[in-house]
Amino acid sequence: MFKPVMDISIFNPQSESGWRLYHLDIYFIIASSFILLLVIGLLIYIALKFRAKPNDAEPKQIKNNKLIEALMIGIPFIMVSFFFYLTIKTMKETEPITHNETPTVEINGRQWWWQVSYPGTSVVTANEIHLPANKKVLLKLTASDVIHDWWVPSFGPKMDMIPGLVNYLWLKIDKPGIYEGACSEFCGKQHSKMRIRVIAQTQENYQKWLTENAKTANIAIDSSLIKGAAIFQKASCAGCHQIRGTMANGNVGPDLTHLASRQTILSGTVKNTTENLYRFIDNPNKIKPGVNMPRFFLQQDSLKALVTYLHSLK
Repeated sequence: MFKPVMDISIFNPQSESGWRLYHLDIYFIIASSFILLLVIGLLIYIALKFRAKPNDAEPKQIKNNKLIEALMIGIPFIMVSFFFYLTIKTMKETEPITHNETPTVEINGRQWWWQVSYPGTSVVTANEIHLPANKKVLLKLTASDVIHDWWVPSFGPKMDMIPGLVNYLWLKIDKPGIYEGACSEFCGKQHSKMRIRVIAQTQENYQKWLTENAKTANIAIDSSLIKGAAIFQKASCAGCHQIRGTMANGNVGPDLTHLASRQTILSGTVKNTTENLYRFIDNPNKIKPGVNMPRFFLQQDSLKALVTYLHSLK
């Protein structure tokens, strides 16, 4: 199991694009720090040297000093031109230029979760995005309802996800690990809890994960699982959720085919445990206000059977 990257920051770059933006940020910080110190230094110098004294005459006025005027105009012009060049150069290095390449992953932003699919495979999952490390991958970013924004600080660039518009992002992750981010465009009540969780793996482990998640759901054999599967259909859960290999073909809510293999639920905000799943299904809007999932008022034994079934989907 990978350890999470605890330092979620633009100053902890973990991708090719992240490093390029990091260097640009450092140049800006150095330049702005120099200007700040210069201004503070001049203010202190002038305040001390030219402070008012009794019987002081008007200080000598400096006029038409071409050298000072040239420095005051020339230095800022050179600095702005330099940073304009650096910014354009960095944009060209990080902007997603595509030539009809097939994306590695398609991510669709919804209120308030991420639908994830892998072109060329049957894999569809939610919220936890698996990607290979040390390989250039292409992300296709869309939205179904309102504007969302994809941002994992350690990866560098942000990218808007706009309904009716397709955006792309190239990404090359430095090393395996768990990288966290969040939607950075206000999108409703649960915006602050619309987390991103990218699990970068070695190519071998990534292929194993794809193979496992391309499989259909386990068939319920145990009596308690059969009961839970029946409740899933009867309670209309199948109208919104898909469980591949069963009659559940909904596309409104997250795909639940391999729900139990995910580390978190509710867009990465809580651990994927039977207790947390029970609490959420029992009263969705209490746990996640504004969520579209209705409350079904199931009996306790029925709710337990449903949760047991869902947590068998590995």
